[in-house]
Amino acid sequence: MSHGLFWFPLLAVFLALARLGWVEYRKLEYYRHWAKEFEHSKYDILAVLGQRGDRLVWGKPTRQGIIQLQSCGLEEITAVSVMAGGQPLDNDTPDTQKSSGRIELVLQSCAGVAYRIPFTELPLALAWRDRLRQMGETLRVE
Repeated sequence: MSHGLFWFPLLAVFLALARLGWVEYRKLEYYRHWAKEFEHSKYDILAVLGQRGDRLVWGKPTRQGIIQLQSCGLEEITAVSVMAGGQPLDNDTPDTQKSSGRIELVLQSCAGVAYRIPFTELPLALAWRDRLRQMGETLRVE
């Protein structure tokens, strides 16, 4: 009897981990299907981002699929920057003290709207900033 009481919580933990793994697997499968139509794409637990031609599309991955989709054309964007912990990072040498906290790729539109795309990894956000800068002469990095 005492052995059963000892192993039952371990079984519950194993089942909970298996369930969480299945949920994450479904998110990744939805992302794979969604990302097929894009030239470049990224996935992390906070957001998905895809680029096709001069169009950017992003949303939130869930186990039901990609939700809260937003998009914009690169011709609408006047500035691209990366924010970490609420502070903008300079162009080439990000300060590691500033890079703690929430990381966002910020796209400033000519209409004054700031699109904020969350990232979990600073190098990935910087790579996307650089890619968008290279894509058009109308983009400038702040």
